[in-house]
Amino acid sequence: MSQTRQPWPMKVIVVVMIAFIVPYTYLTLHYRKVGSVQPYQDVKERIRDAQAGYEKRVTLQVSRPADGRTVPSPVAVAPGGLPSDLRATFVAPPLLPGEVGAVAAAGAADGTEPYTIQFDCTLDQVTAQLAGARLYLKGTQIVIVTDFETLPSGLAARSRANIVRLTVPGGSLDPGTYQFTLAGARRSKTWSVQVH
Repeated sequence: MSQTRQPWPMKVIVVVMIAFIVPYTYLTLHYRKVGSVQPYQDVKERIRDAQAGYEKRVTLQVSRPADGRTVPSPVAVAPGGLPSDLRATFVAPPLLPGEVGAVAAAGAADGTEPYTIQFDCTLDQVTAQLAGARLYLKGTQIVIVTDFETLPSGLAARSRANIVRLTVPGGSLDPGTYQFTLAGARRSKTWSVQVH
């Protein structure tokens, strides 16, 4: 004769669920990497970029070079902040550097080769570090947005001054003349680049 198995009591099931969910939630929230990938936010921003007329968004390679000198190129000062149509596309606004200082960038580039931009910038707070950068293309206008992230509580950068090197991957831009703008919160820099 086969005996019918009794289902587990509901109390046991609830206790096991709580025993698993509580530690999992704590560990996930406590050790979550700041600036982690957020696919929902990314998709939403891409849709808004397209609606605002931005044809392309390219993630740039970012580094902080050891040699701390930037030999300035002929660039012009531009008003700070992001263009209003681009600013409206962000779910969470990026933390821009307060001011962009000297910029080293070539006035001509081979479209199949990487294009390098090195610049000095000053942050408004010492509790931020470089998180990434993106290039936004609309017609012949290019806006480069660097994003700084706030450091965890109790940590601080050594200085508010930063030297940043950005690399636009080869093949990202079609031949033509582009007006680059490197966005800062109060002061940006702009220059023209001929891509062959």
